[in-house]
Amino acid sequence: MILGKYSFGIGDRFGHQGRAQLAAVIKAQEQGLEITPVWNKSNREHTIIGTKPADVRREADEAVAACGWKRPYYVDADHIGLTNVDGFMEASDLFTLDVADFIGRPAPDADIKAFLKKHKDLLGSHRIAGIDERIALDEPRLGAIVAKYLSAVQQAGNTFRHIEARKGVGRFVTEVSMDETDTPQTPVDMLVILAALADEGIPAQTVAPKFSGRFNKGVDYVGDVSQFAREFEQDLAILRFAAEQFGLPADLKLSVHSGSDKFSIYRPIRKALKRFDAGVHVKTAGTTWLEELIGLALAGGDGLTIAKDIYAQALSRIDELCGPYATVIDIDKTKLPDPDEVRRWDGARFAATLRHDRRCPQYNPSFRQLLHVGYKVAAQMGPRFTEALDKYETIIAENVTANIYERHIRPLFLAE
Repeated sequence: MILGKYSFGIGDRFGHQGRAQLAAVIKAQEQGLEITPVWNKSNREHTIIGTKPADVRREADEAVAACGWKRPYYVDADHIGLTNVDGFMEASDLFTLDVADFIGRPAPDADIKAFLKKHKDLLGSHRIAGIDERIALDEPRLGAIVAKYLSAVQQAGNTFRHIEARKGVGRFVTEVSMDETDTPQTPVDMLVILAALADEGIPAQTVAPKFSGRFNKGVDYVGDVSQFAREFEQDLAILRFAAEQFGLPADLKLSVHSGSDKFSIYRPIRKALKRFDAGVHVKTAGTTWLEELIGLALAGGDGLTIAKDIYAQALSRIDELCGPYATVIDIDKTKLPDPDEVRRWDGARFAATLRHDRRCPQYNPSFRQLLHVGYKVAAQMGPRFTEALDKYETIIAENVTANIYERHIRPLFLAE
């Protein structure tokens, strides 16, 4: 299975927007841009909402049939490991192996020594096309990198082989994710990690490192954009070098997690992809849920009431809701409006406060981040929420499609 040069993770918390999401990919196709859609949902999201992986497969298949989509598409078991992958086997054909928790865990000394012996050629100074300065590795630095990451890569190998034994050889796409950790991986780290992935026999088509800066949920990138641009280009160069050097798939590409709304880095990404003629996978999991709220607010009536109720409950449960996402949100509680004030808003005001438009004076990133992690409140509303999604499908779908195409696909791949 081949993921394709450009692919887009279109997570959908409540499984209602498959057609609207695919419509954005079809609009890109009409502009000559081929993007592979990937419906992704993590075990954590399934647990909170009460869905199962089969629900994601059903949504994807139904959207593809309804829209007449004839090209490849995938269903991603997002951020899984050995403890929970079995529940995704039947429904998924892309597996994101999340091994961040194993970074820093000690690998057996014999394994570390075997790696260092096998990869002595990594020592020294290397000229890699696309990187201005030479890449240098001495024994202490190489040893430190191997000690930090080898156990994580071995865990990826264990999970990959577990999946392959059940799905079959070549019957799924593999991504390896190391982004949910405290310290970014440098391009030199990536070189060593990719050598280890090759040793494990993992035919990864995408790899998701942790980049420098903050990738908070649903808001723009926080950090030095020029530094990110340098690192991203260097990572592309490393991936191309590693594919040739270690026999990894030639179409190996970077994956950007929490990629939605990172508007300030889309232009550097686009320029780097063009320079290296490289592909990319971008995940935008929570954006669609927020567009559902915007659509409900703009619909007015009971749709607006539901949106306001979700905010009020989310604010009252802020610590509970933010806990699982503490490392990827920055909410200023002093900037969160009182629910009584929000009750007086019309739909346009609610939407303007929530929609990620930095030019709008009413846009409130703290308000947006709270609602981003507040989907548990909507899930606990049950039919009251999901029936509203059906009732106001037209206006919600318009917002979902426009958000993915205009704010994400166009600036990432098409804008000049």
